[in-house]
Amino acid sequence: MNEVQRAKIVLKILNKIYPTTPVPLKHRNVFTLLISVLLSAQCTDVNVNNVTKNIYPKYYKPEHFVKLGRKRIEKLIKSIGIFRIKAKSVYNLSKTLIKKYNGKVPKTFQELEELPGVGHKTASVVMSQGFGFPAFPIDTHIHRLAQRWGLTNGKNVIQTEIDLKRLFPKKNWNKLHLQIIYYGREYCKARECYGISCKICTSCYPKRKKPIKTKKA
Repeated sequence: MNEVQRAKIVLKILNKIYPTTPVPLKHRNVFTLLISVLLSAQCTDVNVNNVTKNIYPKYYKPEHFVKLGRKRIEKLIKSIGIFRIKAKSVYNLSKTLIKKYNGKVPKTFQELEELPGVGHKTASVVMSQGFGFPAFPIDTHIHRLAQRWGLTNGKNVIQTEIDLKRLFPKKNWNKLHLQIIYYGREYCKARECYGISCKICTSCYPKRKKPIKTKKA
């Protein structure tokens, strides 16, 4: 079985299990989606949602966060990992949006990636989930699963993104990114499946007996 055949199996199984894919990070607009994605680095979506549910009803524009200031932003997000660094990014990002983009979130990868604290993965999520632009955000989670399923040789997240974009139709990217995340959380967990027990792993590699080691992103 080659990678193209494995990709078809993956798509078929995921479409059957997850016909719909709600965005896991709760948000009020594209700006709050951007903030939530930024906050989610090294942190679970559940933790981010628990924190932002008390923030977004009141603060949901760049102007609101600039007015709050760094110290008050820190207090609001204190239960999130590396909160001081993230508070600084949120504050500086909000200032940049007001100064350069009239308070609006830009709609290109280049402009998004130039914002404080925003990398390619964050920009991809905003382009995909915020603007509906075809993108394939790759985090270490998807990177690991793509290796287990034989869709990439797993050198790094950049290579994984190239490989997955090549194997799957563009029209599937936005939904597929979320389907993979949901499937990994539910069925192909890092310390439970090991590449030998879930339906995708057993369908792609029916003869695999030993746990597979995945390369770090």
